[in-house]
Order: sequence, then structure tokens, then C-alpha cells
Amino acid sequence: MPEQKPPTEAPAAPRVTAPEAPAEAPAEATPEAAPEVTAADIARLAGVGRAAVSNWRRRHTDFPRPVGGTETSPSFALAEVTDWLRAQGKLAEVPLRERVWQYVAAHPGGSVAALVKAGSALLLVRDRPREWLEAAAVSDERMATLLAPALDRVLALRFGPVHPLGATAPLAPASVPLLRAAAELAAELGTKGAFEFLLGRHLEANPRQYTLTPDGLATLMAALAGPSPKTVLDPACGTGTLLRAVPGAITRYAQDSSPELASLAALRLALQSDAPVRAAAADSLRADAFARPAAEPVDAVLCHPPFNERNWGHEELAYDPRWEYGLPARAESELAWVQHALAHLREGGTAVLLMPPAAAARRSGRRIRADLLRRGALRAVVALPAGAAPPYGIPLHLWVLRRPAPHAAAPSGLLLVDTAALADGPGPGPGRAGWAAVHGAVEEAWTAYERGGPAPDVPDLPGVRRVVPVVELLDDDVDLTPARHLPPPAAGGGVAELTAVRDRLDSTLTRAARLTPPAPPAASPDGPAAAPARLPLTTVGELARAGALLLYTGTGGGAGRAPVLTEYDVSAGTGPSGTPADAAEQPLLTAPGDVVVPLTGGAGVARVVDAATAGAALGRGLQLLRPDPAALDPWFLAGFLRATANNRRASSHASTTTRLDVRRLELPRLPRTEQEVYGARFRALAEFEDALRLAARLGEQLVQGLYDGLSDGTVRPE
Repeated sequence: MPEQKPPTEAPAAPRVTAPEAPAEAPAEATPEAAPEVTAADIARLAGVGRAAVSNWRRRHTDFPRPVGGTETSPSFALAEVTDWLRAQGKLAEVPLRERVWQYVAAHPGGSVAALVKAGSALLLVRDRPREWLEAAAVSDERMATLLAPALDRVLALRFGPVHPLGATAPLAPASVPLLRAAAELAAELGTKGAFEFLLGRHLEANPRQYTLTPDGLATLMAALAGPSPKTVLDPACGTGTLLRAVPGAITRYAQDSSPELASLAALRLALQSDAPVRAAAADSLRADAFARPAAEPVDAVLCHPPFNERNWGHEELAYDPRWEYGLPARAESELAWVQHALAHLREGGTAVLLMPPAAAARRSGRRIRADLLRRGALRAVVALPAGAAPPYGIPLHLWVLRRPAPHAAAPSGLLLVDTAALADGPGPGPGRAGWAAVHGAVEEAWTAYERGGPAPDVPDLPGVRRVVPVVELLDDDVDLTPARHLPPPAAGGGVAELTAVRDRLDSTLTRAARLTPPAPPAASPDGPAAAPARLPLTTVGELARAGALLLYTGTGGGAGRAPVLTEYDVSAGTGPSGTPADAAEQPLLTAPGDVVVPLTGGAGVARVVDAATAGAALGRGLQLLRPDPAALDPWFLAGFLRATANNRRASSHASTTTRLDVRRLELPRLPRTEQEVYGARFRALAEFEDALRLAARLGEQLVQGLYDGLSDGTVRPE
């Protein structure tokens, strides 16, 4: 295959400066309703409360009339509302990216349809900027007519004649403002950055609808696939995260049973580089779009398949030639995906699949596992820490496979790696994988294993890795669970280490006792209870408009290598644990005195950035408030943002999650000297909370260490 040119990313979309042409007769198009917004959406656009929107409707006769909804919950045309807010000077402070997201969220066809339209337009901006400029320089009606054939041309050029986006339907003029706004956002973030932002917001707003592969895991899987593959396939591509993690100008093949996901993945990959992308929307097991011999074998396969599917096609696919290692049982859908991946590899090609731990031990799959071992197709099984990927409570596995070459000697051993001990602290949960340590341990073991050829000689690392002879695994169970074949971990200090943990726990408990806040003064039993203090209030949105603070939204990406501060880190009080997603723009880095707030979950959390957390990139799902030191004390700000009633007033509830509108959070109007009094008290509470968290972690470590020590004999029961 010829060498592809290196990936390129247009740094900015072209800005349209030509005057708008006179209105032309509207093109014949499929009728499409204009995007609509509710009163709550209008409040977010303007950075005010819903009561303000109600006041505007009563006081301003020119406020847009409802176009839908109900009498108690009307909806309004987004374009009319935007024009009115701009005319009133109430839209200027809303960031461009928030306005673009409102177009996406309010699209009558749903946010996915809007993302596909916006992504297609961004691809035109990136690949054929002259055509975009010509189309954007005319009226909305004429632009709707010109765009459909232009989009069809650029999509066919990037994806081939057959792709999941299909032929572009005629656009209604109501959709044109979305595309213009997306191009304007691309001028700020680049086409790739604009689409990543909009896709990220969609995924955050619908967390239960998608099973996502974390970026850290995707990077590890791509590294295990080899340093320089020319062609890569993901047969269950989702949003394209795994294919996006493979560097270089390579041809990427993507397939997913969901047409929506296949379309989003195709656009995401095409906006990443100039490399060819081929995408299909169909069930890979039942309707393989890249089956041989019609399609060439690939160098690598990366896959995060659906788990525990019983209706994967067991009956109709019983005689499929892909089952080279045996027909998978109905309960072994994962082994069907394993063989599907092997069937698409060239000889010597590598496949890396994310697997549930049960696939390594279920008796119904032991014959296939045994044949994979005998023929040298399965090379490594890696147990990840709980929290590496959803479902977060289960320590998932990575299987690394290689298509055997004829007459090549099969390896004499299977590499088993267990990274459970490398998690960032006890307990499962998102962000707990400790990716830096996991990457280092796994890549070191795999590199050493690869160097050994048919007789790999990798030094055992107790509790972490071992090359197990294949003959030792070919028993009645063929159980490939790493922990069952690794030597026990080293004691790591044994009694001395447990003593050190206990001493540290003692000092932490002493500190927590010293930091325990005093009880509030009791009310006099004879006198009336004191009325709560009534302080004049302001909102974060008003403070931002006045310049007392700056607001930033995290993306979790950027061109730098700074660690990412995640939602979990903020909630758990730990250091930054995320890895950045590649993006053209520089990441937003935290600084001492910043206040960071999670946007989802509904719990009142606000964290003041200290020296240990400064310099981290702001993760997705977080909002950063950067107060002016002359106007606001950061601890005063963070303390009032945590109030339960405050968070309830500023939260909105979707069907699956609670989202916080930071601009609506309230705090008192107080002079700087009085703020510092509150701030000192809030800071003392935060130190007490940190001490309690550390004591809990040390207590768990001590208890588990004593259980383990008593069990393995390193601790005597006396």
C-alpha cells in the first residue's frame, strides 16, 4: 500500500466576510422544523435565571412568541430568540461554543442528526474551503440549495461511494444557522477541535446511552497493536476512539451496528487527518462489510466488543468460515469477536480486544481457548485495574492475538500480566486505573515478550507478570485468568510496612481530631432562635459579567502533555489522573487560587486549586472559575458554591443525569475583608475533610494488609 502523507489539521476555518446576497427563492427541500428552545434554554443562553426570562416576556412586547410546547412550558424558535437577545445586548457574554451547542441540542431531528450535519459541514470547511466560502456568502435559502451537492462530493471523496452518511438530503434554511455557527466555532478551535467539543458535549449529556472506551485505555491498546500499522480495523467502532488513538497516516476501517455511531466515527476520523477512512453501518458478525476476499486483510484490529450478547447469530452463522478455532457457544459472543478479528488480519498481524474476565474462564469456551493457545494465536492476557472502563466495578482483560503464519513456530508460553495493584487508590471507579503505571508495566512486559520470539524469556515479577508455559494451561479448565497463575506478590516490607501505615494512620487521626470544627453555639433555651442572616446576593453569572471572575469549560484535550484533572479527581480530592486527548489547541491549565466545579452528578463539590494540583489540564465535565484576587477570596467563593440549597437551585435534571448551571450559583455580596473571614473557616473545613479522606484510605490499606498478612503467614495472630 502506498505511503500516505502525514496528517494535517487546518488551524482555523476560513471566516466569511463577503456581504450576504439578496434573498433568493427558497430551494425545494424536505420540510424541516426550525430548532426550538425552552425558557430554561433561553436562561442558559443569556446567563440568567428563568425568572428573568418570564419578566422579559411580560415587559417586552417584541419578545418572540411561542411556536410550540404547551401553555405551561412553551418553546420558542431558536433563531428568533438569538436575534432578540443579541439586539437587547444580552447575548454578548455567552461563549460561542455554548451558542453552537444550543443549536445542536435544539435541533428538531435530535442532537445526533445535528452533529452529523455539523460534522459534514466542518469536513467541507476543512477539505474544500473555497466551496464553503462560496456557499456561505449567499442567503440561507440559497446556501441550503448549494450545500447538499457540495457535501455529497466531499463525503464521497473521503469515505468512498458507499458510506454510512448516505446521500445528503436537501437542507432546509432552518438548519443553515447551525452550519454557519459550527464554521465560526472552527475558526476558533479548528475543524477537528470544534467537532470534538460538540461530540464531547453530546456524550456528557447522554451518559447512559453509550459505552465509551476511555482515552487512556485506547492509547494502551493502540500501543500493543504495533508501532507502524498501515491499515487498522475496528469492527465495533462506537465513536471511533480506538481508531483515533492509532498514530500516523493510516487507512482506518470502521464498522458499527448503529448507523448513528458509524456516521459520527467516520466524521471524527476524517476530521483528524487526510488519511483514508472507510466506514459501514451494519452488524459486523452478521453483515461483515470488510469480509475477505473482497477486502484486503489488515495489519491490526482494535475492538471493544459488546459483552454477554446471546443473540449474536449463533444459529445462522454456524458454518461461517471465520470459526477457524471452533464454533463459539451461544454464551460466548466474545470468542466470536476474537475469531472475527483474527479472520481479518494478515499473517503476523496483531489484534487487541477488550474482554470481560469471564471469557478467560468460562467452561463453554475452554476448547476454543485451548486451540488459540496450541496454534499460537493468543499471545497475552492482561488484567486491568477495576475502573479502567465501564462496567467500572469489574477488572476487565485485554487479549493480544496474532494471526499465525504458516510453518511458523508457536510461542511456548503465554504472557500473563495483572495490573490490579497499580490502581490509583482503593476501590473501583472512573479514573482509578492509574494509566501511567499501567502503560509502563504492560508495555515493558509485552516488549520483552516480543523480543523472545518462540521461546520468550521474561523475568517473573511476583504478582504482576509471568510467561506461563502453554502446556501448563492446557488442563480441563484452560483458565487464563492472570491472577490464578502468577506467583504471590512480594511482601513489600511485610510487618514493617504495616507498622508504617499504622503510624501514619495514628498521626492522621490525631490531625483530624485537631481539625474537627467546633460545635456552633447552642441557642438559648429561654430566648427565641436567632433568625438566619440575610445577606445581599449575587450570582456567578453577574460576577463574570462584571469582570470579578473568568469562566472556562474543560475539554480534557490539548497539544501539551500535562496530566488531566478529572471529575473523579475533584470529587475524591486526589491529584490529576487523566491523560489528555489529542487536540490542536493548547489546553487550559489550572493555577493556584482557581476554583473547579463538576458540572454533572448533582452533588455540591467545589475545589480550590493548590500548588499540587496547579498546572493540570482541565478535564471534560469541569468548569473553572478564576477569581480576580482583588475582588474575590477563592475559599469564600468555593465554600458558598458547595451549599446544598445553592446547588439545587442551579441544577437542571435530564432523564439520566443532573447538570449544574454554574452561572446561576449564588453567593453574598461582601467586602474582601469579610470574605476572608468566611474563607478561613471554609479552608479549615476543607483541611478537615482531606484528613478524613486520608484516614479512610489508610484505614482500608491497614485492614486489608492485616487480612493478607494473617492469611499468608507474614503476620502472626498473637
